[in-house]
Amino acid sequence: MPRLLVPVLAFVLASPAAAATCEDLTRLAPAHSTVTAATPVPAGAFTPPGAAPNAVQAQGYAALPAFCRVVLTLTPSSDSDIKSEVWLPLAGWNGKLQVVGNGGWAGVIPYPALAGALAAGYAAGGTDTGHVGNNADFVPGHPEKLVDFAHRAIHETTVAAKAVIQAHYGDAPRLSYFNGCSQGGRQALASAQRYPDDFDGIVAGAPAWNSMRMHAARLALNRYMHRSAESAIPAAKYPVIHHAVMQACDAHDGVKDGVIENPAACTFDPQVLACRGGDGSGGDTASCLNPAQVESARAMLSPVKHPATGAVLFEGRLWPGAEMRWDVIGGPTPLGNAVTGLKNVAFGHVPGWTPEHFNLATDLEAADKADGDLLDTGNFDLSPYFASGGKLLVWHGWADPQVTPSNATIYYEGVMKTVGSSAADSLALFMLPGVLHCQGGPGPDRFDRMAAIEQWVELGEKPSRIIASKVTDGKVERTRPLCPYPQVARWNGTGSTDDAANFACVAP
Repeated sequence: MPRLLVPVLAFVLASPAAAATCEDLTRLAPAHSTVTAATPVPAGAFTPPGAAPNAVQAQGYAALPAFCRVVLTLTPSSDSDIKSEVWLPLAGWNGKLQVVGNGGWAGVIPYPALAGALAAGYAAGGTDTGHVGNNADFVPGHPEKLVDFAHRAIHETTVAAKAVIQAHYGDAPRLSYFNGCSQGGRQALASAQRYPDDFDGIVAGAPAWNSMRMHAARLALNRYMHRSAESAIPAAKYPVIHHAVMQACDAHDGVKDGVIENPAACTFDPQVLACRGGDGSGGDTASCLNPAQVESARAMLSPVKHPATGAVLFEGRLWPGAEMRWDVIGGPTPLGNAVTGLKNVAFGHVPGWTPEHFNLATDLEAADKADGDLLDTGNFDLSPYFASGGKLLVWHGWADPQVTPSNATIYYEGVMKTVGSSAADSLALFMLPGVLHCQGGPGPDRFDRMAAIEQWVELGEKPSRIIASKVTDGKVERTRPLCPYPQVARWNGTGSTDDAANFACVAP
């Protein structure tokens, strides 16, 4: 059923039952917030603050319908300064709210996602999560701001958005949804865990939960890759590794198409690429791996382990199929999201800390504890959210080179084990073969996630398969079914292998 509207509205109108005009919304005072502007925006006239001229057309803003743009400052704590926006269609509202997530360390209003939600008929809400700049420099000395980033900003934006909608339309949204990927995927899980009454349906793409542990593992992999002059794998060798992986595993689903349907079933040992020189140097060439590089490649495909005991410290790994983007974690420079998180959240007390100070034997666990469970977002008990009728759709690209695909499978399995078999009525996971981080890659990466969650919430029809497309230069090259985990898509043996109709979802 629709979520109850929190009674936070303080608004003065000539008639209490009347809907407010856009301009009148400046008189609205939701709890913990101030409306700083409420402005009608004509169709096609929106330009994001500071955007380059070509961004308007590139991001689809020119096609937006007319809407009321409400700008708010939210202050749930004495140190909070959360900027949020709520966009209200001036015509054709579908009666629903969609709050959209952020990427990286946020620090900016997610305008493209807001635009997408508005164009689909939703009232839309988004936030910068309480700071400026896509990094964690805001954290030292500001514990409340970390709480805002971790979960509170999305919740407070949702509460304010419902109040704004009630005031403007005279009705609460009949249904509320959240849609995000990466950091937005983690925000999605945090909402389900901490605020079970905020959303009827939640879409969590590539969820970056277990954040500090994952940041430490990313840095550990980068440092291991560059432990010596011989160990680093140059990007020029990625195609060699990727080709060998494809040769080993591409055809397992019955179709050789450059996409591994189930990387978890792929057995690949980089030793097959070992150089065969007989002079003791390993005969290192552009088409093979020297001994140190073989070990580096194995590390990229394996859980992160304690250097002395061999105990697994982080189960997440990169799976076969992601080799062409190993530079994200294994390149010459460590991933910025990881470095800024470790520097400011975990080791801000260490003067002059740099990635070179990182010690896997001690610092991964230290980073995890420093988080205080704020960014961990690893509560598997979603019973309160499910009991309220909420539905959670999780999706992740198998070839993601940045947020390990294991995040999605581990969380799914954790919830199923914790809640029990009844969780299957409210939780679904879809893994996208050959898809990178949130989008891109050789696999079909485009699918209507909002249609899938709406069908589930509004019609009671849990998706049993979702059609995804691979689009190049505006042309659909291939369609494939996405199957509910752990099922995989298998070609029926007849018909085009580029047509989803010729594939069935089967046990792996």
